[in-house]
Amino acid sequence: MTFSQLIKQPSAFLPVAMSLLALVTVLGTIAIFGVPHHADEGSAAHIFQLLIVAQLPIVAFFAIKWVPQERTPALCVLALQASAGIAALAPVYLLHL
Repeated sequence: MTFSQLIKQPSAFLPVAMSLLALVTVLGTIAIFGVPHHADEGSAAHIFQLLIVAQLPIVAFFAIKWVPQERTPALCVLALQASAGIAALAPVYLLHL
């Protein structure tokens, strides 16, 4: 199975989509409200947290199912998932949100 075939599996593309949605949530909140430094978290922060945490079991399922069967393409997909996750977490870390 190739990378392009494997990325079409829901357990492969859902974590990437969820990371991108989390990134859009953070950037959209910053664009609309500026960089908030409130003690109280808003709904955007809760949505972000749910999107990030909900990915973990999906990524674990993907790794358990596909890495033993299709090692190289599966590791490439895992690298893409990790990169998308880091991209979503980077603004939160860099802006101390």
